Formats: sequence, structure tokens, C-alpha cells
Amino acid sequence: MRQWDLQSMVLPGFICLILFSYIPMYGVIIAFKEFDIFQGIGASPWVGFYHFNLFFESPELNMVMRNTIIISTLKLVLIFPAPIILALLLNEIRHNGFKRFIQTATYLPHFISWVIVSGLVFSLLSVESGSLNYLLEKLGIIDKPINWLSMPKYFYSILLSASMWKEIGFSSIVYLAAIAGINPGLYEAAEIDGAGRFRKMFSVTLPCIAPVVIIFLILSIGNLLSAGFEDILTLTNNGKNGTLTNVAEVLDTYVYRVGLSEQRYSFATAVGLFKSIINVVLLVAANTIAKRVGGNSLW
Repeated sequence: MRQWDLQSMVLPGFICLILFSYIPMYGVIIAFKEFDIFQGIGASPWVGFYHFNLFFESPELNMVMRNTIIISTLKLVLIFPAPIILALLLNEIRHNGFKRFIQTATYLPHFISWVIVSGLVFSLLSVESGSLNYLLEKLGIIDKPINWLSMPKYFYSILLSASMWKEIGFSSIVYLAAIAGINPGLYEAAEIDGAGRFRKMFSVTLPCIAPVVIIFLILSIGNLLSAGFEDILTLTNNGKNGTLTNVAEVLDTYVYRVGLSEQRYSFATAVGLFKSIINVVLLVAANTIAKRVGGNSLW
């Protein structure tokens, strides 16, 4: 009876998963059809791998894949470790009031939509009244205001900074929870051995949360080709900032632009399916490597 009570709590989530995740998968078959919105999915003619070949022969393929891999890799290398470092530092703060203030200040940006965040970024980097240009001019670092968002060389820095500011606090919650579960006796034993705060951090805290870090690293690698959508779309002014297209167009924004703007639904679905297949391959590979090397894995 108790087991049934527990399993019944999972039932609503399982039903939602079936309704909203598995049943819509039926629509993936339009990647192999010439989808006509008036004929419907069933009556549209089959075209096999025509749309996949069209994407692989597209002159935009190299640009889109290059931008996707660069942005994904930068996010993995720079943004993934940031919540871990924040959690480690928060764990060392002994003043509870200051600790709660830092936690609240870093959590709040997660609940702000990317539309508002991009508005803040535009305001901060504005040529006419941007605070950053004003500050740099007063410090004598620049002679005249810089139009940061029209220069491709600054785009990755702006994107990564905004993404890190928005998500670093919320992403650190799971690592703080893992740290809270560490046996205090381990710290006491380390203190008896003469370990300082940094030694305890590297010799006790990090090894204890390593399984959680590896799990999230596997998930991040399995999502590597999902370089971003809302953040890139809003920071490029819904894709209208043409000067940033060569560095900002990634698979997700490409699917949005081609699929919805140009109404090429079958082509966009083929590109999206290609991305999903690559992500699954990366996930399985990362999980296999992690299992063989460290013994931690998703399955």
C-alpha cells in the first residue's frame, strides 16, 4: 500500500511526460516529408532524407556549426564551473546575514526573463547613455563611446557575461545542497590533521560533491549543441542585428529563422532532429567515459 502511494505521486508527472514529450514526437516524421500545412502530416508526400541533404549542402552549414560549437564550448568551459566555485565560496562564509544576501542577489536574476535581461544589457551598453561607456570615458580608457553590440568581437563576452550573471546563483543551489550533505566528521578529521580552510575545500568538499559535478557535466555535454536560443535571439534584437549574424547564428536560432520565419517546417525539423541525434550520441559517449574513468554515470 505504501509503495502504491509513492508511485501514485509519480503518475501525474508521468502522464504529462507522455502527453507533452512523447506524443508530439509523432511530428518528427515531417523531417522526412514535404510538409503541407493544408494536407496535414499524414497526407504530405514522403521525400526521405532530402531535407537533411539540403542542410548538409547549405552554404550556411559551416557558419552555423562553427558558432554553435564555439558558444557551446565557451559556456561549458567558463559557465559550467562558475556555480561550483560560487557554492564553494558561499560555504566558506560564516556570517549568515551576508551569506543570505549573496544567495538572494545571485538567485534573483534567474527569475528575470531574457527579454528584460537583454533590455538591461542594451541600456548598460548604449552608445548615448550607457553606463559602461560613461565609466570608461571618465577613467580615460576610451576616447569616445563604443557601440558594443554592433561589433562581433565583443559578442561572445557580452553573451557569456549575461548568461553567467543570470544563472550562476540558481545553478549553485544543487551544489550547495550536495555540500550540506557532507558528513561534518570529515571536516573534523581534516582539522585534526592540521588542514586549513583551503585544504578542507580541496580535500573534503570537492571530492564529496564530485559525483554530482560529474552528473551535471555529463548532462551539459549531452546538451552541447544546444548553444542557446532566448539569450542569443534577444541580444541580437530578434536576429535583426545583421552585423552579429556571422558570430551569433546557431542551430536553434537557425531552426527558428528557417522554420517559422520562412515557413520551411520540414527543413527546420530535419535540422532540429540532426541536433538531437548528435546530442544523444554525445550524452552516451560522455556517460560511458565517465563510467569507465570515475565510476559515476547516469545509468
